[in-house]
Amino acid sequence: MKKWILFIVLFIVIIVGIMIKVYFSSVEPLKAAEKKAVALANEKTSLSKVVDFHIYSGLETIDVIEGKDKKGEKIIIWIPEKSKKLVVKKASDGLTKEEAIQKLLEEKNPKKIISVRLGMEKNIPLWEIYYRSENNLINYYYIDFESGEWLKKIENL
Repeated sequence: MKKWILFIVLFIVIIVGIMIKVYFSSVEPLKAAEKKAVALANEKTSLSKVVDFHIYSGLETIDVIEGKDKKGEKIIIWIPEKSKKLVVKKASDGLTKEEAIQKLLEEKNPKKIISVRLGMEKNIPLWEIYYRSENNLINYYYIDFESGEWLKKIENL
C-alpha cells in the first residue's frame, strides 16, 4: 500500500513539474520580445517605467508598451516588428479604454466584451475591441486612438 501512495505522489510531482516547464517555455518568447521592445524604447524615448506590454497581431505584428515617461506622464509606444519605427503618444492625447468601450456601446449591443487592447494598422494607432454578440458570434470593432472614429468592423464570425 505504501508503494502505491509513493508511486501516486511521485507521478503527481512529475506531472506538475512538466506543466511548470511547459508554462515557462510558452511565456519565454513573450518575455524576450518585451525585453527587446523595452530596450529599444529606452534608447529612443523618455520611457522610465513600463506599466503594460502586449503584442498586437493585425496586418503586421506590433509591440505595444504602456508606461510613464521621466515626467511621470502616461505614454504609449507602438513598435512595428518590421520597421522598428516607434510611434509615441501621450495617453492623454487619445481615448481611454473606457471611452473606446463607450464608443462601441453607442453603436452595438455586445453580449460580452472579451478584450480591449491597443494596436496599430497602417500606422494608425487604434483600439481593438473583441466581443461576442447576442447570437454568440465573434466580432471585432476598431476605433482610432486619437479621433475616436470607427475604422473597421469584422462581424459575425
